[in-house]
Amino acid sequence: MFGIILVKSQVVSWFRIQEMFHLQSFHMYGVIGSAIIVGIVSIQVIKRFQIKTINREAITIPDKKFHWGNVYGGLIFGVGWAITGACPGPLLAQVGSGFLVISITLLSAIAGTWVYGLIREKLPH
Repeated sequence: MFGIILVKSQVVSWFRIQEMFHLQSFHMYGVIGSAIIVGIVSIQVIKRFQIKTINREAITIPDKKFHWGNVYGGLIFGVGWAITGACPGPLLAQVGSGFLVISITLLSAIAGTWVYGLIREKLPH
């Protein structure tokens, strides 16, 4: 279902992603902005009405501290996204839509995750 939504909203389109990074279209910014607004509203509803999980457990959202690693990781992620025209969400949808060249990006993402797993203990967290 998630893949269908990604394809129908055109967020898996390499052309749409390139338009975003070249500041030529509002489409992707609108989709991302809508997701942020839905997330903010959802968290506020959960907090205000003290919504619980299906198992009647309280939902807790821990505070997060600022860490420069998030900035560096975000920059690396953004550069990779701009170069490949894909972020992890739509990778499988792009492959499933017939964009087989994205298989290289998918394999690279898997390799990057594997390398991170190998060196995770040596990185500052």
